[in-house]
Amino acid sequence: MRPDLLEILRCPVCKGELSLRAEERDEREILRGTLTCARCHVDYPIDDGIPDLLPPDERD
Repeated sequence: MRPDLLEILRCPVCKGELSLRAEERDEREILRGTLTCARCHVDYPIDDGIPDLLPPDERD
């Protein structure tokens, strides 16, 4: 995930702003980490550079 996408991404549950915690990155993107909603405190994982923005009750 490119860090500049954080400007346009919003929480799918409440439309709140997301904050980023990067665990692994390369020179261009976040490979592993977490997006967290500041309003409803839901976490969304980033794995292999892809954020999983499904609401928690819809994830496998």
